[in-house]
Amino acid sequence: MGTTIKDIAEQAAVSIATVSLVLNNKPGVGETTRERVLKFARELNYSNSNRTEKLIPGAQRTVQFLKIARHGHTVNRDHNVFISDYIDGIIHSAKDLQYKIEVTSFKTTPMDRIVAAVEEQTNLAGAIVLGTELNRDDVLTFRNTSLPLVFIDTFLDYEPFDFVDMNNTDSVFKVIEYFRSYGHSEIGIVRSSMKTRNFCLRDKAFQEGMEILGLPWRNEFVFDTDSTFDGAYGDMKRYLQEGAKLPSALFCTNDIIAFGVLKALRERGVRIPRDVSIIGFDDLPTSAVMDPPLTSIAVSKHEIGSTAMRRLQARIRDPSMPPTKTVVGGTLKERESVARAGPPIRAVFQDLDQKPRETGAITHTATADAAFTLPPGTNK
Repeated sequence: MGTTIKDIAEQAAVSIATVSLVLNNKPGVGETTRERVLKFARELNYSNSNRTEKLIPGAQRTVQFLKIARHGHTVNRDHNVFISDYIDGIIHSAKDLQYKIEVTSFKTTPMDRIVAAVEEQTNLAGAIVLGTELNRDDVLTFRNTSLPLVFIDTFLDYEPFDFVDMNNTDSVFKVIEYFRSYGHSEIGIVRSSMKTRNFCLRDKAFQEGMEILGLPWRNEFVFDTDSTFDGAYGDMKRYLQEGAKLPSALFCTNDIIAFGVLKALRERGVRIPRDVSIIGFDDLPTSAVMDPPLTSIAVSKHEIGSTAMRRLQARIRDPSMPPTKTVVGGTLKERESVARAGPPIRAVFQDLDQKPRETGAITHTATADAAFTLPPGTNK
């Protein structure tokens, strides 16, 4: 096995990031340190020739999909469906472009080690990075690599990388307009307490959309929950037990959160959509078979993956091209979780021993252990 940048870092007593800066002729390293790194690189016979030159002409080229879980709140089994859709889209374009895709997963691995692991693979033509759980500093860890990169499922418009993401702003605006078309003016948001970039963009878009459309923003209608099914259910249940007021409509910043919220509301006897209308985001397959079927924002993850692969090929061919930021629009999938606005609900039961509430032909009793079952195949 040839010399790696990790070997050089150990010999020169510097970080892997410092070695990468020196070998890629980037600024930010003192002259003495730079010379020491280059000295050990020569002594260890390190070769830093361009990656694309190492590929055999005509041979199938390799692109790596980096599935990075920093905390596991959103890159987990609850969300495997949309991650699989990303990969399917990448593979679809990769076949046309004659690239082979490798999927590599990292769970709570330090970012500098991830970058080092990628740098050491000289057979790679490029990488597509799942940025769902990456913050700005995590993304910037990649700035010293010479490997062509594209980030998906995150968006930083002021950083020098290629990004392909969903259009959160336009999609959330569609949600608010749809609620308003049904007569809702008291609209709340159930947002993730884990502030990923896309969650932050949806939160910001919701506040801006409410202001643009002249609708009141009320802090009492803002609910922060975990982004897992069990976490969202537990957090919403606690809000309700504490006597939270509910608006006539709730936007949940993803479908998994919406599933947990639906369970918590139904256990308290709240009728969906008669009492509270709900819209999610992601249009997971389970959304169509919920009770009631969940109205949700659908964004083609397949298209995002496919676009990212084509963008990566362009980056491989011309590394000097300016960064491109691409967003894929969403559509609102109408189902049965939204109804016309009725009389406002001012507070949810604080006493669990209340009379049953009727929902059509079915009577639900507000008890702490009310049944709620997700359809088969849905992870909890």
